[in-house]
Amino acid sequence: MVSPIFKGVLGDRPFEVRVLDSSYLSSLMALQEVVYEDLPNKDTLQPLSEEEFLYILEGQGLIIGAFVADELIAFRAVLIPEIDAEHLGYAIGLVNESDLKRVLYQEISNVHPEFRGHGLQKILANIIMEQIDTTEFDYVAATVMPYNIASLKDKFSQGFYIASLKYAYGAKLRYVFVLDLHNQPRYKEEKAIISMGDVGAQQKLLQEGFVGVSMKLLGDDWVIEYQERF
Repeated sequence: MVSPIFKGVLGDRPFEVRVLDSSYLSSLMALQEVVYEDLPNKDTLQPLSEEEFLYILEGQGLIIGAFVADELIAFRAVLIPEIDAEHLGYAIGLVNESDLKRVLYQEISNVHPEFRGHGLQKILANIIMEQIDTTEFDYVAATVMPYNIASLKDKFSQGFYIASLKYAYGAKLRYVFVLDLHNQPRYKEEKAIISMGDVGAQQKLLQEGFVGVSMKLLGDDWVIEYQERF
């Protein structure tokens, strides 16, 4: 059995976190199916195939899993992406292959419905980010669908900012989030608050050098707060 890298308690139930290998593939697929079927809006999750899980498990990234009584109840993944035309590094202005190779993706994160409400997603985020070799990578990137409130809060809480809003995964609208592993971003004072539903206005601001730095509920709509970077 793989030794745990973290131990904690969820309510009154002890759990542990392990780095996963390919022997956990069937458990990952099963948990992903449970989480996917429980979603009211299936577009909020882009499930991974067996091949995509194996690609990460066999060396192109890292997957950690949380276990209660030896049952996988949650997992989180980071991916070393291939350099292709859809690479998220382009969304933050990188153009050289040497720079693109220093971008890591924060990939899928699943928590069993029975174990939600304990902050497990955030716990796993902190643990997996501690595993990243910052001498090898400069940025972590991720995509999130507008109005996927839980995932958006997850990214902002980790210090990510929105660098782009574009169509990906077969014409699905996604924010591209970025975390700079070495430099704390600095912003000008001017702020703009735009509804998540106003795609054009957000894309215009992003093209002008603004980035999305936070979110809030304004009336009955969720909005993004944008600021210009120095």
